[in-house]
Amino acid sequence: MTTPADRMDLEVYVPAARLVKTDVRKISAEGAQGAFTLLPRHIDMVTTLPPGLLFYVDDAGAERVLGIDEGTLVKCGVSVRVAVLGAVEGDDLATLREQVARNFLALDDSERAARTALARLEAGAIRGMMEFER
Repeated sequence: MTTPADRMDLEVYVPAARLVKTDVRKISAEGAQGAFTLLPRHIDMVTTLPPGLLFYVDDAGAERVLGIDEGTLVKCGVSVRVAVLGAVEGDDLATLREQVARNFLALDDSERAARTALARLEAGAIRGMMEFER
């Protein structure tokens, strides 16, 4: 697909499918270093995306919103590829924010608990090996 200089080609992927493929005029999201907006002539970049909202203005000028789980955004020329663990499309911002908080941020809490438990197991194994060597 050829994209004019005032458009970008956005593709959003979740693990099982391509969720979005469209020409866009602007993309806004929050990255690891804070909120940002991409325009077609913006410098190429790569950033991680925390759970949150991804806004884009489609070719017709309509603003669309995706509630996203964590992932990665890559902009190279006019191509913007976003890969996330999960995404929800919607029109109502309040509902989308609630869904992101409920679905994606809750997973972060359980993931943190699992990582803490794993760290405790690893520390216990190391202590056990140190005592065995004595």
